[in-house]
Amino acid sequence: MEVLVQKFGGTSVQTAENRIHVINHIKDGIDSNYKIVVVVSALGRKPDPYATDTLLDLVSFPAHYNSNRELDLLMSCGEIISSVLLTNDLKRHNISSIALTGAQAGFVTSDDFTKAKIKQVHPERIQHEFETHDVIVITGFQGGTKRGEITTIGRGGSDTTAAAIGASLEAERIEIFTDVSGIMTADPRVVAQARSLDIVTYDEICNLAYQGAKVVHPRAVEIAMQARIPMRVRSTYSMAPGTLVTLSKMRESNINDSRQLMTGIAHMSEITQIRVEMKDEAHDHQSSVFKAMAEAGISVDFINISPTSVVYTIPHTLTDKAIHILESMDYNPGITRHCAKVSAVGAGMAGVPGVASKIVGALTNKGVQILQSADSHTTIWVLIHDKDLKVAVNALHDVFGLGYEFNHGQE
Repeated sequence: MEVLVQKFGGTSVQTAENRIHVINHIKDGIDSNYKIVVVVSALGRKPDPYATDTLLDLVSFPAHYNSNRELDLLMSCGEIISSVLLTNDLKRHNISSIALTGAQAGFVTSDDFTKAKIKQVHPERIQHEFETHDVIVITGFQGGTKRGEITTIGRGGSDTTAAAIGASLEAERIEIFTDVSGIMTADPRVVAQARSLDIVTYDEICNLAYQGAKVVHPRAVEIAMQARIPMRVRSTYSMAPGTLVTLSKMRESNINDSRQLMTGIAHMSEITQIRVEMKDEAHDHQSSVFKAMAEAGISVDFINISPTSVVYTIPHTLTDKAIHILESMDYNPGITRHCAKVSAVGAGMAGVPGVASKIVGALTNKGVQILQSADSHTTIWVLIHDKDLKVAVNALHDVFGLGYEFNHGQE
């Protein structure tokens, strides 16, 4: 028995018209002799009535009186509604199907309500249901503890659900359906020449996702990578194959794509840069800054440490909180608000000289000031002013030839 896992987001299952597209993809899988596990998100997005954030508004979140356990009971309702609605439509189309909650599908989680971790997946119930059904629709984003409590596993949880069930069933493939045609070279709302990629590596899409590309959750990619299960990111509204995510681009496509240094440009905005000058060169002063941030629940990023200072970034919403903490420690932090992080990601850049020079030159030519930079073997990051974001992303997209025209021979 070969299994295909298909995950559909909230907008894909929101309306009867959209669900016809979903059913067509499911039928296509059945016609290819697969048994199908379908993972669904809650219907639509806020303010749609059954979206997760809309359900939270019912208890005036975040100013509520419930425990996180009760919030999980509330948030789990959206996916349950989606699963029952889609199963009803499938049966109307004479497709044998059944709806299961995450717990019924075998997801055992920790009891960290609203941010539970998947501890085990027991696929026996799904395997049993496949004896009498072609399609099993399961709720994304949720599971259950050994004591029978309903839990949710955090944002991006439906992608993670799809990857985890795919790994446990040793699925042939995991398909993530979205509003776009696949993984793009950049956000098409920022770069008009952004195009869909035919193939990317697990590492590349993880880096793109962590740096702001929101097509698929990085934890889901990590699970698929560990299980060595191919993943496709596709459009709900097209039968095009989308983007293949796999171990090696050259092995899968049978071509040498080494000339392509970069795969894509990702970005994150609404960031604040903090610079703290050390009182002396004692190492405990540096560690005390990061310890204070951690104890306050402030996640830090883009860290540069020198003997005389530490520089790092935080989400802009936590700026005032961080300033208060640092001033209480007798520091006078330098604050640069309204920053953005731009990341150039590509496996092809590893070991190639001149890539950083190319990035700096492209930004300098456009008058973009670089506030901070860092790199790894597949990613180079730069911190810039938010006002320069669109110019910077387009400049890097152009200088590395990622646009549609370049990739159709007009070099």
